[in-house]
Amino acid sequence: MSTVCQEIAKTIGKTIGELFTCSTVNGFIRIRTPYLYPDGDVIDLFLKEKDGQYVLTDLGETLRWLHMQTRSPKRSEKQETLIQDTLLTHGIERSRGMLILRIQKEENLASAITRLSQAAFRISDIWFTFKTRAFKPIIEDIVELLKETQIPFEQDKKITGSSGRSRKLDFYTQHPRHNSLINVLSIGSKTVANNRVDNVFSAWSDLSYLKQSESNSRFISLFDDRLDVWNSGNIRLLEKVSDIAYWSRREEFKEMLVS
Repeated sequence: MSTVCQEIAKTIGKTIGELFTCSTVNGFIRIRTPYLYPDGDVIDLFLKEKDGQYVLTDLGETLRWLHMQTRSPKRSEKQETLIQDTLLTHGIERSRGMLILRIQKEENLASAITRLSQAAFRISDIWFTFKTRAFKPIIEDIVELLKETQIPFEQDKKITGSSGRSRKLDFYTQHPRHNSLINVLSIGSKTVANNRVDNVFSAWSDLSYLKQSESNSRFISLFDDRLDVWNSGNIRLLEKVSDIAYWSRREEFKEMLVS
């Protein structure tokens, strides 16, 4: 351990306790914090001296971790707002995906470490805001796809089932050959995924009279197969009452809507 690292380790030990430890890694002083990402990984921070001040950063790990959990190429507007609010609250800047604090040497290093640790922890907690519900990005992507293909559609259309209950569809498309009723399965939890499959199966069963009275109605269960939560039993169950489509096979999905 370098002399600088030893001094910083001593400062950390005196001010914020022994739960924070440090070591030298690739030219940085790595500060191991007692904070954890939701999956149990330790939140590490990295300190480097530059131009007469210290630069404290997570080296982009927090936003990288969040991106890996969402399985979406872009964050939703709500997620981005939550991130910006957290950065503003803790006085953190963001550059090239990294969370950064610039610290003058006379400033309280322990306070800065705590602030950045808490910011990383709060941002990773955003995962819980969409962990157990349908991922909005795929809905937005489907809307974009339907607009590009110029297929008329309605979102959240409600149709009364044979039971008398109102069943809400994610999408209802119209084409000269047939109408398509679409339910999207995009969930971040295996437990909730099974519940979603059961609900979709119940909805298709309740609307099955449409296939008898309207031969041009097609039921489509669209799986977001970027998410590793679905099992073969889920697929087999919905195959009994609907056609199966996968978001990774967009061309096949589009073909279902028009053929």
